[in-house]
Amino acid sequence: MTAKLKKYFPMIREKEEVLAEIRKYSTLHTKFKSWTPEQQEEFLNLCTGVKGLKLLYDGFFKEIMNPEYVPKRLDDFLSHMLCQKVTILKVLPGDSTRIADESSLLIMDIVVELEDRSIANIEMQKIGYLFPGQRSACYSADLLLRQYKRIKGETNKNFSYQDIKNVYTIVLFERSPKVFHTYPSHFYHFFEQKSDTGLEMELLQKYLFIPLDIFQKRQQNESINNKRDAWLTLFSNDDPDTIIKLITDYPEFQEIYEEAYRICLNIERVMGMFSEELAVLDRNTVKYMIDEMQSEIDEQKQTIDKQKYTIDEQSYAIKEQSQTIAKMQKEYHKSIANTIDILRSLNLSDAEIIACICDKYQMQESQVLPYL
Repeated sequence: MTAKLKKYFPMIREKEEVLAEIRKYSTLHTKFKSWTPEQQEEFLNLCTGVKGLKLLYDGFFKEIMNPEYVPKRLDDFLSHMLCQKVTILKVLPGDSTRIADESSLLIMDIVVELEDRSIANIEMQKIGYLFPGQRSACYSADLLLRQYKRIKGETNKNFSYQDIKNVYTIVLFERSPKVFHTYPSHFYHFFEQKSDTGLEMELLQKYLFIPLDIFQKRQQNESINNKRDAWLTLFSNDDPDTIIKLITDYPEFQEIYEEAYRICLNIERVMGMFSEELAVLDRNTVKYMIDEMQSEIDEQKQTIDKQKYTIDEQSYAIKEQSQTIAKMQKEYHKSIANTIDILRSLNLSDAEIIACICDKYQMQESQVLPYL
């Protein structure tokens, strides 16, 4: 397996070479021994080309996709994601409103201004947030407001709402939320606001969600059909054969892998990256599981509350029915008593009264006697 990728990336080292360097430094050796056997094997496979590099590792991704270092690379990526020509003018300040726990789930979160002055917020998420729609809508609204304040400040009295441009929120999930798995055949979800009448009006906020895990499942045993799929393959697949196919069909991606493999030559740096990934994954997995459990608890509470409401409604209905029955019984007894009074006024004997009451009310003689 190693020979496959080493043919294309000669800087890839052999397993013994990597282990020798790790053993050479006590700090690196101690860190390596602290990992589980499975983690040690994963690390060695990564460095020696047995498996392809995971380019969504924070250290790799920020190096190969930083718009300040390689702007044309992110231009090309966004162009194929948005299906339109994109040129980045500049990187804008990040979102200071995002809470710390959410930031820890992100591989990348950058805001860029495009050539047409529209704004794009690009996120790579390790583990998808719960409620991705609501969260993205909030960030999009915040981004739109920040654009409004910035442009109004720049233009002063000459401000026009026509100066406000589209805001794109683009989110790629390494592990996507459950809602996306209800559409297992789709990995490209574009949202924008439209009228139900056909009236066209530019409402500026647009969203793109790409679950990479679903894309990867769909791409198994399928060819890479276009540049968009090539970019998504780059970030989602570490199979050597797939990587070779990718760089053969799209040679421009070979340079990206070469940059990442050069990072791997610095064992101390790449071990630090790997350790951080393990720590972040553990932390975020626990948080994600807690969020999932809380979501289930909230759902169960809603179900219980609904059932309680139903029971309360049924109890109220039973109470009303009981009151109605009691009222009807009271009127029934009163009717019998009034009938007996009328029959007595006619000077009928008790035997005749009993016979009349039994006939009129379909009662037994023993039931009539208490009324006499």
